[in-house]
Amino acid sequence: MNKDKLVIFDTTLRDGEQSPGASMTKDEKVRIAKMLEKMNVDVIEAGFAIASQGDFEAVKAVSAAVKDSTICSLARAVRPDIERAAEAIKGANSGRIHTFIATSPIHMKYKLQMSSDLVLEQAVNAVKMARNFTDDVEFSLEDASRSEFEFMCRIIEATINEGAGTINLPDTVGYGEPGEYGEMFSRLIAAVPNSDRAIFSTHCHNDLGLAVSNSLAAVLHGARQIECTINGLGERAGNASLEEVAMAVRTRQDLFPVKTGIDARHIVPTSRLVASVTGFPVQPNKAIVGANAFAHESGIHQDGILKHRETYEIMKAEDVGWNTNKLVLGKHSGRAAVKARFEDLGITFDGAVALNDVFVRFKALADKKHEIFDEDLQALMSDTQLETIEDIYKFQSMEVLTRTNEAPRARICIDIRREHLESQSEGDGPVDAIFKAIENLTESGADLQLYSVNAITQGTDSQGDVTVRLEREGKIVNGVGADTDILAASAKAYLHALNLLESHANKAHPQRDGV
Repeated sequence: MNKDKLVIFDTTLRDGEQSPGASMTKDEKVRIAKMLEKMNVDVIEAGFAIASQGDFEAVKAVSAAVKDSTICSLARAVRPDIERAAEAIKGANSGRIHTFIATSPIHMKYKLQMSSDLVLEQAVNAVKMARNFTDDVEFSLEDASRSEFEFMCRIIEATINEGAGTINLPDTVGYGEPGEYGEMFSRLIAAVPNSDRAIFSTHCHNDLGLAVSNSLAAVLHGARQIECTINGLGERAGNASLEEVAMAVRTRQDLFPVKTGIDARHIVPTSRLVASVTGFPVQPNKAIVGANAFAHESGIHQDGILKHRETYEIMKAEDVGWNTNKLVLGKHSGRAAVKARFEDLGITFDGAVALNDVFVRFKALADKKHEIFDEDLQALMSDTQLETIEDIYKFQSMEVLTRTNEAPRARICIDIRREHLESQSEGDGPVDAIFKAIENLTESGADLQLYSVNAITQGTDSQGDVTVRLEREGKIVNGVGADTDILAASAKAYLHALNLLESHANKAHPQRDGV
């Protein structure tokens, strides 16, 4: 039986970045985009070009770096957004403009304050305008799952007539339920006269935990594109998870009339990269990419696995990228081996100087750890690239003293705009003492929202990966730090968050009115 192609549209770099504190630098976006390209993702939504100069530059950089995937920029249905998106994707081998406007009664009345006729007119004009820049235009009906059926038919027919090749029906607020959401697709495809001239797409949020289920239900009812993110990253409760969607379709080929082009071997490495860059760790019981996804503790399960793997596993762990690294790195490894492993992870270097800098850091880590794993390399690279943001605060050294029944004390030395300063403080615990000592020097006025520690790899010599979330005047950032010393990693993460706050001080958050 011939299978239809299911287009995988990844929006980790756009909708994923709208998770509070998950902002990514241009270089980080390029790294992730290259891994998505290696995974054979069809469309990469690289950002919202009008949101900020940084977003524009990131979309432009991804467009130049990626050759095999279509690069997309989001744009509201207005001229400045569309022109900015067109400029950002101009260098792409294949570029798409994704324009949208809200179509639900509640959005049109309270947010847009526009009549349905005006919304229809603006949508048509936006698609017509976007078609002047590219043949690949996607139109989204924001909040489609709460929109009126007859109005959706009108606006879909009109935008297809103007050249929209993809029609996206987002479940913007996670309101949909698989039965009704899936049926909405088959009804619209049947009712819209020119529906055969466009691919219908799903973009689901996970507010009720139904994003993947809704997306797959839509596929069964005619959708041929799924918009999703690595690790399910995204606003509020997140988006449909790429790895879950792709593996569900692959595993249940008896059920789904479609196939994806995803190279699943790169799923786990890409998941780890996104987690490292954003500071959003993957929960152990997360499907496909969680540490426990292929772990079996029950004696009955273990017995079954030993006798026949398929008794308790419906996928092979190695098929999605687990345990595929056969090259062990350590303190005796040379530049060539380290460079080759970084390239396997989608990381390249601009010249010998950049490689030498990372190699020096690698050797320093190898002196502390017996074996270096992929996660260590990704953390090492992220730590190196922290210097790409404005380096106002820089960690130098610290001393922490803890004794039973005594308040811990910390003395920390940091550079502030290259001036060497130090401070000490007591705290409820060693980490609290460190953060208070830093605040004595920086007086940032930031509120600590989250402190999280995860072991990057197994073993007592594992690096600790620390995430610190700070909030100030509505700006939320995630600082990350990695070190075999958890306290040093904590200090680095806090200072990284402060640097992000300073660098984001004049940057607008990505537009939250997206699909």
